[in-house]
Amino acid sequence: MLEPIALLARPESRHDNSALKLSAFKTLLEAHRTKQFRLVLPNTNAIPVSFHITEVAHMQKRFIDCGGKLHTTDTCQLQVWLGSDTDHRLLAGKMADVLNIARKVLPENQDLDIEIEYEETTISQYPVVGHTVTEDAVTLHLAYKHTDCLAKEVCCPPILPAKGAVECCGTGCNC
Repeated sequence: MLEPIALLARPESRHDNSALKLSAFKTLLEAHRTKQFRLVLPNTNAIPVSFHITEVAHMQKRFIDCGGKLHTTDTCQLQVWLGSDTDHRLLAGKMADVLNIARKVLPENQDLDIEIEYEETTISQYPVVGHTVTEDAVTLHLAYKHTDCLAKEVCCPPILPAKGAVECCGTGCNC
């Protein structure tokens, strides 16, 4: 007699739209070394399972916003590439081993956000905002990045209340 579906183990998952940190990523991979490592794009399409991780990088971006304030962001970026070897598969344990080798370029004192760099029609970077662990795979769920004005209080002051407020970088903005 078959067991009812309700009694089967449910997948472990986390989806809270906060970025996955490097320490949590390593722990996740080590806990599931024998499972397949998979990636799902924000549009819910899976990246083909034959992907390779061709780079692990510490990416530091230093920039000034339109209000003149200096910012710095640091991430651990994993570059994904599809080769012609469609039989290739990456296990979570192998990905953990790759991250261990990458300690040479990753700062020890920072728990970096994980981003995936992948090329469909253009090269894009995707933050990791969730994961699912099933019987056979560890799957990371990716999100789109969005632009924003970081100096709204400086470059987009509201117009007189009688006229209403102006949206940032629209007519009447100081950007």
